[in-house]
Amino acid sequence: MSIAFTPERWEKLRTFSRAWWAGEARRPMLYVVAPRAPDRPAARLTHRHFLPQHGLDVDPADVVDAMDHHLAGQEYLVDGHPYIWLNYGAGVLAAFTGCHLQYDDNTVWFFPRREVPARDLHLGFETGNRWFRQLCDVAEAASARWRGNVMLGMTDIGGASDVVSSHLTPERMLTDLYDAPEEIERLMWEAHAFWWHLWREVDRRLRPCNPGYSSWTPIYSEEPYYMLQSDFCYMIGPDMFDRFVRPELVASCRQLPNAFYHLDGVGELPHLDSLLAIPELKGIQWVQGAGRGGPMEWLDVYRRILDGGKRLQITGGSLSESLAVIDKLAAEKRPVGRIYLSAWLGRDDRAARAELDAFLKRYGGE
Repeated sequence: MSIAFTPERWEKLRTFSRAWWAGEARRPMLYVVAPRAPDRPAARLTHRHFLPQHGLDVDPADVVDAMDHHLAGQEYLVDGHPYIWLNYGAGVLAAFTGCHLQYDDNTVWFFPRREVPARDLHLGFETGNRWFRQLCDVAEAASARWRGNVMLGMTDIGGASDVVSSHLTPERMLTDLYDAPEEIERLMWEAHAFWWHLWREVDRRLRPCNPGYSSWTPIYSEEPYYMLQSDFCYMIGPDMFDRFVRPELVASCRQLPNAFYHLDGVGELPHLDSLLAIPELKGIQWVQGAGRGGPMEWLDVYRRILDGGKRLQITGGSLSESLAVIDKLAAEKRPVGRIYLSAWLGRDDRAARAELDAFLKRYGGE
């Protein structure tokens, strides 16, 4: 088997994951991957981070084979496991409800085909959308190819507010929050309904073989999990967040046994207390953003999240700094068994591996 992972490793991951989600783990969940030489022939295609970069006429089987070659070139350490997600761009629901999908070598964007005020906008799911059909075909081909040995992450559906913003443009949506608030509320719930329609359509194609649930972050869960978000809320205050964004988030949290939230940048910190007050929200991923320092500079945010009873994903910075942050939080008697950390090591990075081994020994884990 070209992908270096066994059924025994999957069972070990499931066992630890249950303890981690139950709040019973002694150590953080550590998704760690390192490169290795793949022991299979090269694929016809080169793996692309954004799947639209392959174009619309590509054979889904070739896309999956390129993914397989990519995964075969990885070694999975600690809680690392074969994982790949169906990446059609952040907030791809916008494309399936009427926006234009545009991509280049670096990213994917979504633009309204026609700019209209909120009162004239009505979302509708385009089942015949060619990108949607390709997403479904790739999901089915991947599920059939790997038969449960690869964790296929859900596509990045986007936050409901971000989808509405893609249709209206951010500038118009900000204006309509004042000029047409009831229309924005209507559109948020339309987006919510189609969000769940897309989630179920993709999950139905993954479910026969997928070994669990994941999203655009590789957190593993045996029960439905997703990383919810609202990048749009960076531009609004707590009152508007609580009126326009939070109700829809709460509704999604109530349908997801393991819901996380993507707290993206200092502009979203004013909403942290409101998020912590959602009982059904299990965790928060804090992303400080470029130029905002490493994890050690955000200890107060980590403390607020952990003290609020949530799980925490640490991002940014080196592995050494993140492990030092965890040690510091542990010394403060905070529940570091609720922390999630992902790391990608360099080839033959013996120093990083030794540091990781020492960390695991301190927390009684393997």
